[in-house]
Amino acid sequence: MISERIKELEQKCAKLGQSRIVSHFRKDYHSSALTVFSHLEQWEKAARAMAFAIENQDIYVYPEDRIGGRVYHTNEAPAERIDPDLDCDTGADKEFISQYPEAQELIANQLIGTGAKGHITWFFDRILSMGVSGFKEQYEKALKNAKDEEAEQFYKGVLILLDALLAFNDKHIEAYEKIGNFELAQRMKKVPRYPAETFLDAVQAFFMQHIVVMKENPYGGNGPGRLDYYLWPYLERDLKAGRCTLTEAKEIIDELFLRIDERLYGNDGWVEAIVAGGTYPNGCSAVNPLTYIMVESIMDLNILHPSVYIRLPKDPPEELIKLCARYMMSGRNRAQILYDPAVIDALVQRGTPYRDAVEYACGGCMEVGVQGMTSDFLYIGWQNTAKMLELMITGGICLKTGKRISSFHADKGLVNYNDFESFYLDFIAEAKRLTTIYLKKQDISSQYAQKARPSYLISSMIDDCLERGRNMHAGGARYHDYGGTHLALPNVADGLFAIKYAVFDKKICTASELVDALKADFSGYERLQAKLRAIPKYGMDNDEADALAARLFSDFSDMYLDYNTRWGGKGKPVILTFVYSPQAATVLGATADGRNSGKAVAHGVTPHSPSMTEGITAAINSCSKLPYRKFAGGASTMWDFDSSWANETLISQLLKVFLSKNCQIFQGNTTSVEELLDAQNSPEEHKNLIVRVGGYSARFVNLSAELQNDIISRIRHTG
Repeated sequence: MISERIKELEQKCAKLGQSRIVSHFRKDYHSSALTVFSHLEQWEKAARAMAFAIENQDIYVYPEDRIGGRVYHTNEAPAERIDPDLDCDTGADKEFISQYPEAQELIANQLIGTGAKGHITWFFDRILSMGVSGFKEQYEKALKNAKDEEAEQFYKGVLILLDALLAFNDKHIEAYEKIGNFELAQRMKKVPRYPAETFLDAVQAFFMQHIVVMKENPYGGNGPGRLDYYLWPYLERDLKAGRCTLTEAKEIIDELFLRIDERLYGNDGWVEAIVAGGTYPNGCSAVNPLTYIMVESIMDLNILHPSVYIRLPKDPPEELIKLCARYMMSGRNRAQILYDPAVIDALVQRGTPYRDAVEYACGGCMEVGVQGMTSDFLYIGWQNTAKMLELMITGGICLKTGKRISSFHADKGLVNYNDFESFYLDFIAEAKRLTTIYLKKQDISSQYAQKARPSYLISSMIDDCLERGRNMHAGGARYHDYGGTHLALPNVADGLFAIKYAVFDKKICTASELVDALKADFSGYERLQAKLRAIPKYGMDNDEADALAARLFSDFSDMYLDYNTRWGGKGKPVILTFVYSPQAATVLGATADGRNSGKAVAHGVTPHSPSMTEGITAAINSCSKLPYRKFAGGASTMWDFDSSWANETLISQLLKVFLSKNCQIFQGNTTSVEELLDAQNSPEEHKNLIVRVGGYSARFVNLSAELQNDIISRIRHTG
């Protein structure tokens, strides 16, 4: 339940969020770089321009505020001119095409696609515990002992940005005093400049640094991560001292969440994740009362941001399982549940020490990174794997256009293979070549980000930037990993198994007949299509089909894991579908498993909807046979339930099955198809209907028609 004060604040924050307040931050950043700071060296120009933009942001204060600080992200005034020295994208894109001319055709045909920067968490708790003043002392000491000029420049850049953070904070103090909010003014005189003592101090210090960091790095997917983990010690002390109750703490968290939603209002795709619960380094459960408060808060409030996900430790208590089930049923399709033993094990197998792996979090969707130890390329693109298989079958001919894609180098076509194994190995080899091109793009982008986007403030809170004297893209981050996804792998598994079964094993059809049927989208080949659809699929708990799926997922994961990034990191398979299902389907012709052209593709590691004919338990069994130890970037499942069948008890039981199979990430929808169809017809009456898209949640009526239809078309599991 929420208090009357929070109810009023919820309405006010929504109005402010909808008011489309214009920010001049980006404009200030580039204009100052081109004028006031144009004469400076690159490192200092970047720092001074960013500090100028931070300090000159407008401030918004109200008498009823208990948490100070407001910025708005969704309506930036455009810069008249962009300083090319601070533009890390244009140059990187040009160099990528220069080095890999074929990439233009690959991108145009949606074989590879780039995502967005971001997807990172950082150690904000250090400002809570040391205060900016104590944090500055660390960097001032490091500056005196800088190992080289680049380190000296990095430390100076950090200090410039820390001063800007304090200057922006201090602008609020006078403003709050002027309107009579002396209590908050006094708190902001203390934090974040000095260490937080109380829970409210810690929340205030967190929020001020958070909004400033998010102006420096304005990318959806950057998020607080383990917020309950780092705030709990302050609340625990307050509870013991009688300074705060759990009810009062809940109201503080409610206000914090409302303020996060206010600054992102209407930008559904902007995801800032809080990952509650989890495990301590000693292996014990880190779940605490604040974990429950944060989940209850997001369920109680009529908001979309922040995303609150739950990390389940080993042997989670029944109370926590029930909370997850209630969140799935009553959380308006915002729940995402991660299982620690499976995720941590995958990170350890990747080479991450357990002490670091246990700190994992999601910055945004469901990409797995280590809190405060990675650079921000953890989810930055995708490859359309189903389209790769299509071209492998046809010899490089696009089924949608009939044109040859010359950048696809495997042009033999299925008709020229005498055995499945040779076909499969050539497919893997070509897919690896294309994936490597995509990963090379990230190396180039990182190289440009090192200079044009030094990100001094967020880098100051990432291990091991301080010790190395480098920003996160200059080799400072402990793990310089790149994450991306191979879309529609379950569909590819079904298609490959159909080829193996129908063409090579059972001789149901010849390769030539299959290719002709695909070109015709099965028109005139309905009998063959029926036979292909009857072949076992991944998701039916068929050992042979599931074994091929496991092999496929393993081989595609290795394409990332075998790649060494420019600073010694690795590629990380992040297996989700996000908003790309309709996009992938649009360019995809008919597939060998009997699927018609243009139909939706599967989500994450979830079996394709038409393949889950044996029920959800069989589908989970199939999922459990995949090589989760290789999914170091996370592997999501999407389970949509018939609302007339699912209940909290049932979800609890299914979740226990999921955990017992050592799977990683559980999410889904419980809204009825009828309500979704009604929302399509009457969007004004369903403005706040939220759905789980795949890695994030969004207002249904704000989605494209293609995405809406994709969600509607998914199987609804029932008894």
